[in-house]
Amino acid sequence: MALENDPQITRLTRAYTLSFLILLCCIPSPAQQAGTVTFTLDFPNSEPDHYVISVSSDGHATYESNGKLSPDAQADASRLDFSLSPASRARIFDLAKRAHYFQGDIDSKKRNLASTGSKTLTYKDDQRSTKATYNYSPVSAVQQLTQLFQNLSATLEFGRRLEYFHHYQKLALDEELKRMEEMAKQNGLIELSALGPILQQIANDNSVINPVRARAQRLLERAGVGH
Repeated sequence: MALENDPQITRLTRAYTLSFLILLCCIPSPAQQAGTVTFTLDFPNSEPDHYVISVSSDGHATYESNGKLSPDAQADASRLDFSLSPASRARIFDLAKRAHYFQGDIDSKKRNLASTGSKTLTYKDDQRSTKATYNYSPVSAVQQLTQLFQNLSATLEFGRRLEYFHHYQKLALDEELKRMEEMAKQNGLIELSALGPILQQIANDNSVINPVRARAQRLLERAGVGH
């Protein structure tokens, strides 16, 4: 009997082939660089007049700002690392794709438009590195990204001020949290969960008046992290 017709040889060959294919599947492919979308705003005489938000496709995000912690304070540069929700992360990268990763000129170039600050969107991964600067863009996906990042900045600036007021000006917390609640009702804030730790500290602080603690608790519940 020929070896190629031997059932035992055939079974062994199939087993070795299957084992080889499984081994190939287990070999890690070359690591791919995570994609990153970055939004930068420079707007003199606004508050803050400079900030940078960078979001990685793995959900890690950073926020750098020179916003003032109180009206009479000097600009205070800071950096915050936080995790973005899967929903916001997916939306950011979907909008970046719809905006063709910011290739080419995305500014309207209309001269009669009021300046709302110099904005820059950047996209980087292992295949692309693109950047575009604009005042106002007619591209819908860019408009949506701009609004999303501006709302995120507003949220994180509230967090920075809450940290400061909780330590140094507790009487200012009530007005700040009231403003937060109003903006949250108007959908002007996103990723409130990033402020969970400071809101929880305020809600649990017996030295803070009850209305302030109640506002903090309501915001925690809105963020989905209240206890």
